Amino acid sequence: QFLRVTKQYLPHVARLCLISTFLEDGIRMWFQWSEQRDYIDGTWNCGYFLASIFVFINLFGQLSGCILVLSRNFVQYACFGLFGIIALQTIAYSILWDLKFLMRNLALGGGLLLLLAESRSEGKSMFAGVPTMRESSPKQYMQLGGRVLLVLMFMTLLHFDTNFFSILQNIVGTALIILVAIGFKTKLAALTLVIWLFGINIYFNAFWTVPAYKPMHDFLKYDFFQTMSVIGGLLLVVALGPGGVSMDEKKKEW
Repeated sequence: QFLRVTKQYLPHVARLCLISTFLEDGIRMWFQWSEQRDYIDGTWNCGYFLASIFVFINLFGQLSGCILVLSRNFVQYACFGLFGIIALQTIAYSILWDLKFLMRNLALGGGLLLLLAESRSEGKSMFAGVPTMRESSPKQYMQLGGRVLLVLMFMTLLHFDTNFFSILQNIVGTALIILVAIGFKTKLAALTLVIWLFGINIYFNAFWTVPAYKPMHDFLKYDFFQTMSVIGGLLLVVALGPGGVSMDEKKKEW
C-alpha cells in the first residue's frame, strides 16, 4: 500500500535524503572556509595553499556531485566522486581511528552503492527485452554490499544499558538490521528502520535547539544530515527491493 502510493516520489525523496550530508558539508565548506583551512593546516602542517586546495576539492566535489545526482546526469561519475570525498575526509579528519565515525562513513558509502545500483538499472532499462543476466550481476552485489554497509549505522546506536527500554531497542533494532542485511522481508524491515531512525534523529540531533555559535550546533548538524543520508539509502532499499542476492529473491525459486 505504501509503495503504491509513493512509487513516483519515493526514489526522488531517497536521493535527496542520501545526498543531504554532502550538500550540507559543501555549503559548510563555503561559509567556514578559513576555519576548515586552518584546521587542516594545523593538523597536517601542510601550509595554507594545500589546505585551501583540500577545502576547494571538498566544496566543489560535493556540490557538483549533488547537482549531478539530483539532475540524474552522469550519476555514476558523481557517485565515484563522492566515494572519493568520503575517502579523503576519512584520512584528513583522522576518522580512520574513530570506530563510530568510521562505521557511519562506511554506512554512507553503502547508500552510494545503492544509488550506483539504481543508476545501473536505469541505464539498462533502455535495452528492454535484451538478456542482461551477466551484466546485472554487479548490480546485485552492489545492492548486497549497500545493504550490509547501511546496517553499520545502527550498530553505532546500540546502547548496552540495563534498563528495559534500551534492551528492547537493542533486540528490535538488531533483528531489523539482520533482516535488512540478509534480505528477508527487506522492504518492511527497511521501512521500519527508516521510521525508527528518523525519530531518533529528530530527538537526539536537534541542532536547531542549540545556538549557532556553540560547537555542539555544528556537531549535531553534521550528525543529523549524515543520519538523513543513511535514511535515504534505506528508502532506496524500500523503493528498489533487496536485489538478487537476498532471501526474498531466493524464496521465489523455492
